[in-house]
Amino acid sequence: MSFKDLSLSREVLAGIEFLGYETPTPIQREAIPQVLSGKDLIAQAQTGTGKTAAFGIPLVERINPSIKGVQALILVPTRELALQVSEELRKLGKVKKLFVLTVYGGKPLQKHIDFLKKGLNSIVVGTPGRVKDLLGRGYLKLHKVRYLVLDEADRMLEMGFIEDIEEIISATPKDRQTLLFSATFNRVVTNLAEKFLKEDYGIIKIKPEDPTLESITQKVYQTSEKGLWEKLIRLLQAAPDSKTIIFTHTKREAESLSVGLREQGFKVEALHGDYPQKKRETILRKFREGVFYILVATDVASRGLDIRDVELVINYRLPKDSDSYIHRIGRTGRAGRKGTAISIMTDSERRYLSTILKRVKNRVEIYR
Repeated sequence: MSFKDLSLSREVLAGIEFLGYETPTPIQREAIPQVLSGKDLIAQAQTGTGKTAAFGIPLVERINPSIKGVQALILVPTRELALQVSEELRKLGKVKKLFVLTVYGGKPLQKHIDFLKKGLNSIVVGTPGRVKDLLGRGYLKLHKVRYLVLDEADRMLEMGFIEDIEEIISATPKDRQTLLFSATFNRVVTNLAEKFLKEDYGIIKIKPEDPTLESITQKVYQTSEKGLWEKLIRLLQAAPDSKTIIFTHTKREAESLSVGLREQGFKVEALHGDYPQKKRETILRKFREGVFYILVATDVASRGLDIRDVELVINYRLPKDSDSYIHRIGRTGRAGRKGTAISIMTDSERRYLSTILKRVKNRVEIYR
C-alpha cells in the first residue's frame, strides 16, 4: 500500500512527500481510512509508530482553510509533544495553507491570546492546562470544532488531567469526531472512550513491541551498587561517537551523572522537568544537531520526543515496569535503523527484570 491508495488530495500528498514519508506504517494504514470515514476511534500505538501522521493526515485532508475558527483541537500531555505535533501538522498542511497554533504553559499567555483574536487558527494543539485557561478566559472558542484528538491519553490521565480534559471536551460540539490515541489501554482510558466516543467507535491495537524490538539489540549488565558508575564509563568509552540517551529515575541523579560525565571529558547535557521550556528546547536542538552526543534524562524524554537517530540507550538502573522499559528503549532503532539498548542493574532490581523479560519474550542478553 502507498499513500496514493488512501484517496488523499494532491495537496496532502505533497505534504507527505515534503516530510519524506514513503509508505504508510501499520497504524497509518489502519487509522487513516477510518478517520476519513468519520468514525470515532481509539488506537493503541506508542511513540515512533507514526501515530501523529495517522491522525494528522486525515485531519489535514478534511479541514477547510477558508473557514475561520478552530476546526480541530489536539490535546497532548507535554509542551515538547505539542511542539512536535504542531511542526508535523504544519508541514502536512503547508500546501493547503493551514494555520496551526501551539499553546502550552511557560509561554506568555498574551501571545496565544493575540493569535486567537485573529481567528485564523484551523488547528490548535495544546496541553490541557493552557487550553483550559484560554477557554475559561473566553479567548479560545470551540463551538466550531469538528475533530478532537487526545494524543497519549494514558499519560495525560496519569498526570492528573482528567478533570481538565472532561471540561474541555464538554465545551466542544457533541457531533464532533473524537480520536483517542494511547500507548497503553487500561480501565481509565477505556472509561474515557466509553464516556465521550460514539457507541460504534473503532478500535486499533498496534502491539508496543512490534515497531521497536526487532531492530534493537538488548543487553543487561548486573553489577554492584558501587560498580554502576564504572560500568557506565566503560560503555560510553566503547561507543565514543554514538548518539546516546542515558535514562535515570530522578532529576537529581540526571544532574549528578551529567556533571560527573563532563568531569570525565564527555560532551553531555541533562534534561528533566525542572528546566524552563526555553532551556529544554535549546538542549534538544543541540542534541539533534550533534553539538553533544550524550543526553542524560528522566522519563520526560522517554515519550513524546522525536529524536530519530539515537544509536544507544542506557538505563542507569532498571525501570520499575515493562511499559517504561519499552518506551525508553523505543528511542533507538527507529525509522529502519538498528539500535542498542543496555540496562545496568543491581541485585535489588531483579524483580523488575523478570517482568521485563516476560514482556520482551526473553530477547535480552544478560551478563553477570
